[in-house]
Amino acid sequence: MAMKRNMATALAAASLMAVFASGDLHAGVLVKGRVSSEGRGLPGVVVSDGCSCVLTDSKGRYEIMADDGSRFVSVSVPAGYLPPVEKGSIPRFYKEIGSSDTYDFELFRNPADDSRHVFFVQADVQLIEESNLKAYDAILQDLLDVRSSLGNTDVFGIDCGDIVGDTPSLYAPYIESASALGMPVYRAIGNHDMDYCGRTFETSYRTFGGHFGPTCFSFSKGRAHYVVINNNFYIGRDYFYMGYIDERTFKWLEQDLSHVPEGSLVILAMHIPSRLSAEQKPFVYDYPTIADQTVNAAALHSLLGKYDVHIISGHMHFNQNVCFSDRLMEHNTAAVCGTWWCTDVCLDGTPAGYGIYEVDGSSVTWKYKGSGKPLSYQARAYLPGASEEYPDAVIANVWNWDPEWKVEWTEDGKVMGEMERFTGYDPYARRMCEDKSVIKYDWIGPTRTEHLFKAVPSDPDAEIGVRVTDRFGNVYLCEAE
Repeated sequence: MAMKRNMATALAAASLMAVFASGDLHAGVLVKGRVSSEGRGLPGVVVSDGCSCVLTDSKGRYEIMADDGSRFVSVSVPAGYLPPVEKGSIPRFYKEIGSSDTYDFELFRNPADDSRHVFFVQADVQLIEESNLKAYDAILQDLLDVRSSLGNTDVFGIDCGDIVGDTPSLYAPYIESASALGMPVYRAIGNHDMDYCGRTFETSYRTFGGHFGPTCFSFSKGRAHYVVINNNFYIGRDYFYMGYIDERTFKWLEQDLSHVPEGSLVILAMHIPSRLSAEQKPFVYDYPTIADQTVNAAALHSLLGKYDVHIISGHMHFNQNVCFSDRLMEHNTAAVCGTWWCTDVCLDGTPAGYGIYEVDGSSVTWKYKGSGKPLSYQARAYLPGASEEYPDAVIANVWNWDPEWKVEWTEDGKVMGEMERFTGYDPYARRMCEDKSVIKYDWIGPTRTEHLFKAVPSDPDAEIGVRVTDRFGNVYLCEAE
């Protein structure tokens, strides 16, 4: 009997050593279930516990050993299907582990052809007090008006985080407001959505998860694969954090992407930008530098190197497009809340609003929509005298600019030439931030931006305008004011 016990102990120890050697130590919770649609099991669907990924079998069944840190099991909803949507905007592609003996997922066939689809991007709603909801509702109505023009197109939303401003009590009224959308919104967690004052990073996303599910997940639409990750790393002291992707997320992302063919279109959403410049600058270990970019972004860019990638981020309260290469571009999205609900523009002069992206096969086009403004409103122009730095120049702020755009000035309707790009302050944003009767927070100030343009008119008495051509050939005209 003792010999049998010793043999069993030795076998168990050997098994445990093998687990350690493989790097696959789990809590031993077996999670299983079935993914189906209209009663039929769906094969080849990716299911994850946020650490590992498995595929459903020919009958839609799966089994996965849940990692010790796993709270949810989720389905990477495949192209052609939709998850159930709760409370008007929360896609239920996930279930909390421990809530059941089995975890079945029922998906719905998408009535639209999702090879062509549209998604809206919002960032930094940042509800600080309940009175902000009225202004947010107006922006939602603006978005719904655009959506109504899209007919039967498959439409969904992506939120890049900072839904609230350290006010978790506003999650519930936010969800109630967002229910008006009547479409799934896939949400990334922001630093102001975190639980502070816990002892570790792992304690920081519990409240957010209770409302919106896992902070790392994926889904597919047509030929595009979408990924949402958490890159706000709470460092366990006060409210401090940095932009950082932990190894658990990298391992999950590697497994998730292993099921995506090389060369595919991948759209990755997160809160903090990966990088704010095309060139990687020397690392500076200070705050807020480490909080405004992802310190290990190079590893993320490398992992994404086999795909055509658009990174969608927020956090900065300004609008900026960064082209890292022909296959990798980042869109840092301006804030829905403008200047923390004090003015209708962000710190760089971008109007409060949201992004609109259209995907057709593997091609992507995009615009930025200022709330309450027509889609043609893609620049603001100022007459000479508006800029403190360049008082003799006409100034243009082209918030969705990237190097493929052209910005020209006109005199009495005649194109005079291209304007010179410079870095400076938007005159209107600067004026608003200095008006303390409008700005209620003393820590707010304007941000210097690189999407400003200048030219000195040859005829100061002429009617001055700006002509903008985006990378897709669309032309926008605006008069200087």
